[in-house]
Amino acid sequence: MQTMFRWTPGDEAPAFRPDEMTVLAARVREPAYIVRYGENGAFGLGLGGSAAPAIGSDAAGYPLAAMLPALYPEWLGDVSFRQAHGVRFAYIAGEMANGIATARMVIAMAKAGMLGFFGAAGLPLERVEMNLDDIQAELDPLGLPWGINLIHTPNEPAMEERIVDLYLRRGVRRVSASAFMGLTPSIVRYACSGLTLDDSGTIRRRNHLFAKISRPEVAGPFMSPAPRKILAELVSRGLLTEEEARLAAYVPLAEDVTVESDSGGHTDNRPLTALFPAIMRLRDDLQREYRYASPIRVGASGGLGTPAAVAAAFALGAAYVMTGSVNQSAIESGLSDEGRAMLAIAGLADVVMAPAADMFEQGVKVQVLKRGTLFSARGFHLLELYRSHNRIEDIPESVRLKLEKEVFQAPLDRIWEDTVRFFEKREPGQIERALRDPKHKMALIFRWYLGKASRWAIDGTPERKLDYQIWCGPAMGSFNAWTAGSFLEQPRNRTVVQIACNLLEGAAVVTRAQQLRSFGLPVPAHAFDFRPRPFQT
Repeated sequence: MQTMFRWTPGDEAPAFRPDEMTVLAARVREPAYIVRYGENGAFGLGLGGSAAPAIGSDAAGYPLAAMLPALYPEWLGDVSFRQAHGVRFAYIAGEMANGIATARMVIAMAKAGMLGFFGAAGLPLERVEMNLDDIQAELDPLGLPWGINLIHTPNEPAMEERIVDLYLRRGVRRVSASAFMGLTPSIVRYACSGLTLDDSGTIRRRNHLFAKISRPEVAGPFMSPAPRKILAELVSRGLLTEEEARLAAYVPLAEDVTVESDSGGHTDNRPLTALFPAIMRLRDDLQREYRYASPIRVGASGGLGTPAAVAAAFALGAAYVMTGSVNQSAIESGLSDEGRAMLAIAGLADVVMAPAADMFEQGVKVQVLKRGTLFSARGFHLLELYRSHNRIEDIPESVRLKLEKEVFQAPLDRIWEDTVRFFEKREPGQIERALRDPKHKMALIFRWYLGKASRWAIDGTPERKLDYQIWCGPAMGSFNAWTAGSFLEQPRNRTVVQIACNLLEGAAVVTRAQQLRSFGLPVPAHAFDFRPRPFQT
């Protein structure tokens, strides 16, 4: 085979043995030269040196088969994502509820050139606003991007509206919507508020909505323009202008859609490799139908606990990646030291589904840590009792006494009093409904346990360790297996930025190894095994 270019080594000879290639393949920030050598034309890998056109039959160096440019972790994902949100990396630390994704975590991510979402779900408004104070005071003067969560609350629609009121009043520019099964006026209002037309005729967004989805039927409405009926309702209520509603017909509700596969918390347990291509195809179909000026970006989340998993997500076409469970074990997370220690020893099989506190009546489930806790078993027992009885008084006395002793550790009458005090501040209509409907009263009492279980894990309540509800997906187990024997094995070393930097650096190494293998180089399997190391941040 005649080669038009030749490569001349510099200070370093090319590698032709697999073990030598592993070392060179990990140096992703340098251009890689794939060369041939010998009568059989064996492939080799060179770094440095120089490539030049071959002149004459006795030209120096090695025949050049291909050249790969330098590969930086900053270049993984879609450049438009980094430009739209002003970040260095296409990487998000997701919005773990009840403040587990803390303001401290969001601030650390922003200062490292990444995006973090505060976990507002489940918190009272005053707590959300206090954390907004901290985030905005630290990041807004620096012009650094950040976001916050908006979780669907079908049982408390007024709460959803109050949260959106707060976000609009405080100038929150990025919101990640999760657990939505359909569109609500609140989410449409947030996304469409501030739509304007610039001098060039381009529609500009003030607010950026991220939609976390796990089903095509849920993704479709977020990838489509806002429904006219909801827009008209919002205009009639004075919550949108007619111009905002008119412009909303030409843009998708969300320009960033996060595909959530098998994850902690709310999940449909779908594998990323099956779910992501289906959502991408849907995106392409809707792009053709509506002819958006800017394509919708599709990101990946769920199961991303190792560099190989992150590299696979980018290889599927993810514009960005979002991590969750692994960040819960970081020192900046709102989880207690005891909870983080439990996560640090979790294996792949140490997760289980359990009833969700926020959608208990609908039978919605969340994925939680199984090892060391009885939360799932006790939660399902409550769900079974709810489905088989119409009111608390119908539960056999022996069962009720056992619940009071082992699960609630208090008389149910006292639990109801505590529940009343909670909803009087949060959503008084829930108490009014419960007084009319004994089954709803039973649901609110059972939800007390489900809600408190996550708070006990956050506070590290020692006498309630068996009841800890810790949202966790299988990514936690794979992360622990990957970090075993490294500095990240110890919970005290797990910062959200060190986790991110190692996942991204490792993903770049895995990507380079696969590139070289695809060119025919005998890249050994251990070239895909990036080991964690401390990064300067």
